[in-house]
Amino acid sequence: MSDLAGFQNPRFARMYERISAESERRGTAAHRDRLLAGLTGRVIEIGAGNGLNFARYPETVSEVVAVEPEERLRALAECAAAEAGAPVRVVAAHADDLPFEAGEFDVAVMSLVLCSVPDPRRSLAEARRVVKPGGQVRFFEHVRSRNTLVGFLQDAVTPMWARGGGGCHLNRDVERAIREEGMEIDEVDRFTYRPMRGLPPAPHVLGRARTPG
Repeated sequence: MSDLAGFQNPRFARMYERISAESERRGTAAHRDRLLAGLTGRVIEIGAGNGLNFARYPETVSEVVAVEPEERLRALAECAAAEAGAPVRVVAAHADDLPFEAGEFDVAVMSLVLCSVPDPRRSLAEARRVVKPGGQVRFFEHVRSRNTLVGFLQDAVTPMWARGGGGCHLNRDVERAIREEGMEIDEVDRFTYRPMRGLPPAPHVLGRARTPG
């Protein structure tokens, strides 16, 4: 197993536990439902956090293997897994070094994680590797705005935001990164909503990509 010491951030994990509950009430839960609708087969969820997706997996999923490196969040995810409708197994690992063979999964789910991984391209390459040829990668992420002024402000704020927010970057272009890893985006919805009170609405993308095959 990879060394996970660099991924421990208990202070942020405690903060995330609080703010994620508010975010769910402000619309994130409904977007999770859209993200996971109609899934079948064996799924890897990369960066499971505190397991808020687990209760929303349909019964048609045969197994969810949920990867989370941060110890506090992983413990919360394990509690959530015990109450999930689909079988969920929580694994200590991180997105840039998945401990699985090529093509083990039918689908990879990446939900509000590509903002904070050290290298989004590497994480996506790993997702592509462990999903079978022609399989799906489903994604739900906040992203850099296409509005010039808003994008510039995101660029300016991101260094400070990332230091206090567990490495979260406000200005990543997820669609571009997915395409640059050789995957084809079959469906994408761009929308804006306000997941946290007191902050401006944030641009998000939710969609499905397909691995080569």
